[in-house]
Amino acid sequence: MSVGLGLPIGDPAQLLSWARRAEATPFTTVALLDRLVFGNPEPLITLATLAGATSRIRLQTEVLLAPLHRTALLAKQAATLDLLSGSRFTLGIGIGGRDDDYLASGIDLRTRGRRLDTQMATLRRLWSGEPLSADVGPIGPAPARPGGPEVLFGGFVPAALERVARWGDGFLGAALPPGHMDGLFRQVEDAWDRAGRTGRPRLVAQVNAALGPQPTLDRARAELRAYYAPHSYTDHVVNGLLTSGDQIREAVAAFRAIGADEVMLYCWSPDPDQVERLAGAVFHGE
Repeated sequence: MSVGLGLPIGDPAQLLSWARRAEATPFTTVALLDRLVFGNPEPLITLATLAGATSRIRLQTEVLLAPLHRTALLAKQAATLDLLSGSRFTLGIGIGGRDDDYLASGIDLRTRGRRLDTQMATLRRLWSGEPLSADVGPIGPAPARPGGPEVLFGGFVPAALERVARWGDGFLGAALPPGHMDGLFRQVEDAWDRAGRTGRPRLVAQVNAALGPQPTLDRARAELRAYYAPHSYTDHVVNGLLTSGDQIREAVAAFRAIGADEVMLYCWSPDPDQVERLAGAVFHGE
């Protein structure tokens, strides 16, 4: 099973160092989250920069809030990133639920699910080289991966799980313990089978993690709280931060046992030394 690294958003200027250092470890993927009304770097631009600074490690949005984006431009951006990275790009997609993100983008929050379904139909057509409409031709470039980059859907509601079977290549489950994630994984597989898809969906789990002395952990928890607040589940997410090598190894093993193909360790400390600390905990038992 693969283990990837979610990149922190607290110090965007350090992300080139994070990516280069991650490439020198067994980590398989680096990933970035998406918000509009927040201080995070824009993920597609950032991952394009990181693609040029690396050659092996995969690049992933975790997750891109696709309804906030113009569909034709998103198709072009994702195809370009897939092409220039040598098919190392995974487009993780979700809908989010923050009023301010949707107000800032001028998109109706209440229609985000329907909008995403329409977007996916268009994205798949464009990535296959078909015209946008009867009046507008194809939008290139062609992605390196036939049919478009790998697409993972994040979310917890039945509609998100059904989208995996209809439009996606796999599922990304975040911030849930293995016991709860097991049920979601099985629901995704059931939907996949009902849709008549061949093979199996790719299953990815995400956990929040940070290692180091107390000031490092305090900073990580503060970053985590700032991102998730104010919600009823904020304390639950913050308290779920994994802060020891044993906790991280146990989580990776538990997700492996329920069929995860990859576990993403999302780090909330901006210190680039976290790369080697987390790699040591996962791959060397340190």
